[in-house]
Amino acid sequence: MHGVALLGLGNMGSPIYLDNHATTQVDHRVFEVMRPFLIGPTEYGNPSSTGHSYGWFAKESVEVSREQIADLIGAEPKEVVFTSGATESNNLAILGAARAAGKGRIVTIETEHSSVIAAAKALRLEGFHVDILPVEPTGLVDLDRLRSVVNDETVLVSVMAANNEIGTLQPLGEISSICHKVGAMFHTDAAQITGKVDFDVGELGVDIASITAHKMHGPKGVGAMYVRKGRPRVRLAPVIHGGAQERGFRPGTLAPHQIAGLGESARLAKDGLLVGEPKKMASLRDRLLEIVSCAEGVTVNGTMEHRLPNNLNINVSDVDGKALVLALRGVAFSSGSACSSASLKPSKVLTAIGADLSTETASLRFGVGRYTTAEEIESAGQLFVEQVARVRELMRG
Repeated sequence: MHGVALLGLGNMGSPIYLDNHATTQVDHRVFEVMRPFLIGPTEYGNPSSTGHSYGWFAKESVEVSREQIADLIGAEPKEVVFTSGATESNNLAILGAARAAGKGRIVTIETEHSSVIAAAKALRLEGFHVDILPVEPTGLVDLDRLRSVVNDETVLVSVMAANNEIGTLQPLGEISSICHKVGAMFHTDAAQITGKVDFDVGELGVDIASITAHKMHGPKGVGAMYVRKGRPRVRLAPVIHGGAQERGFRPGTLAPHQIAGLGESARLAKDGLLVGEPKKMASLRDRLLEIVSCAEGVTVNGTMEHRLPNNLNINVSDVDGKALVLALRGVAFSSGSACSSASLKPSKVLTAIGADLSTETASLRFGVGRYTTAEEIESAGQLFVEQVARVRELMRG
């Protein structure tokens, strides 16, 4: 079954939330930072209003957030461009780079987010050559195959830092090196990796990166792009027209309340990395895997070696997937990408890595978050083992 499991029905109360790849709960500290920009008394101005203190205060707050985001990803504040989220950032990176070049080749991989694949396919209609490469069974890009297609006609290579379904961490430094040897730019969708793994755009050689607030306990509807300054110049044609905001890449009135939330979520994510928050998530994830593995027929999709610390994606064989999802209504999880939940098609990521997608197999994605507790992991794991056995018994009739 593909899509998000909407659970916690009837009198069960709130289900245990393990769908943190789809979205995360807004941190209360983020909410408190956002509040004044909505209700004032002096913080609600337009950052572009340069003639009075309301605008000055809003402008200053935007620049503070820009600094916080830059600090998280190893960038300069002037390299941060605000957007509505990673989907817009991905579109601007891919469509903008191609249209600025006017012609050439775009390269990406099968397991990318739908916003990357759709933008790349749209460029085919504009006459660009687009390569969408397969991946290894682990979900990792085949570097030799990548080298074979990236040439001096390549404008941009786009490979996501961490997969949103199976958590695969790509070798970003090696990919950027392949790109730069032929003068191509390297873009990465970093929505899932920020705050979970150290991510330094300078060290990794990234030219453009997409991030979003709601994957790291910030608000929905706001994100940013890292656009490298310096030589060679990163050239992007805007996909929205009508103003000079954000270096001309992304015109439109900025939303200080959302930007303040993004900035605070980035600051907290940086603090979390320093105090070992990812290690805690990995420990909870590994404990969940230990428990669910008590049920027969459980296998991991992807690689545990190169994986987000909060991600677990499993296959369960010899079970009716739809029945199991319904039986696990005490846990909120996903059986595919939230962005594709309206589709009845199998997960393109699991298809790409050759996972078993038969009708008697369930594929489940669990995402640990900042607020996940050890007690919740124990309860969710035990419920899983019990319900797998129950569903199999029902199948045997």
